[in-house]
Amino acid sequence: MNEANPIDLLFGGMEKLGPGSNSDTMKVLNMLPRKDYEVIVDAGCGTGRQTLALAKRLQSLVHAVDSYEPFLASLAQRAKEAGIEHLVQTHCMDMADIPRTFPEIDLLWSEGAAYNIGFPQALKTWHSAMKPGGFAVVSELSWLRDDVPAEVRQFFQAGYPDMRSVDENRAVAKDAGYNVLSTHTLPREAWVEGYYDILEPRAKALLDHPDESVKGFAAETIEEIRIFGCSEDSYEYVFYVMQKA
Repeated sequence: MNEANPIDLLFGGMEKLGPGSNSDTMKVLNMLPRKDYEVIVDAGCGTGRQTLALAKRLQSLVHAVDSYEPFLASLAQRAKEAGIEHLVQTHCMDMADIPRTFPEIDLLWSEGAAYNIGFPQALKTWHSAMKPGGFAVVSELSWLRDDVPAEVRQFFQAGYPDMRSVDENRAVAKDAGYNVLSTHTLPREAWVEGYYDILEPRAKALLDHPDESVKGFAAETIEEIRIFGCSEDSYEYVFYVMQKA
């Protein structure tokens, strides 16, 4: 592990690299009308909390895609410890290249990762890789209402200016060739438990780090957590449960 790699220092050993929970993952999986899938891809899997949950529940091979090898190594190790290494296959690659590697996907899953290539771009890119009638489950940061506290709006104006409302994201999905079957909004505790409650003390401890990039990353993380605290439920991760039209 690189001593001064901000990502490793902040996220090393964590099961969750973003808001979410196994119970929410299962709740959303249960919204799908089908229960068996041949080709399953988890796009932007990180260390694969949800990958393991899906593999255990579906008892099918899940292809876990991420561009950061240390996260995939951690996932492979966790799958082995859980005795389900035969159900998880890792692929170190860009999410945008998924159609070239997996041309026939039955279920595409992506929690909190689509923004890396942009929600509309991700949906359009993955659409071509999906079987007719295949399912895509993608969670995306979404505005829940119009009256957003000013500092919250300002924070995302700088950090994620393309953030949209739920209705706008539904329209994006329709435009990309999907029918939105349902949505599910993450509860606040899915941000705190096992994520912000671990990240906050870690980030605070790194504020004195000699490496400027580590210090900066820690400060950004603390600010993000502060903004969440005063967000007044104006934004959330929303799962969009879709079927290829």
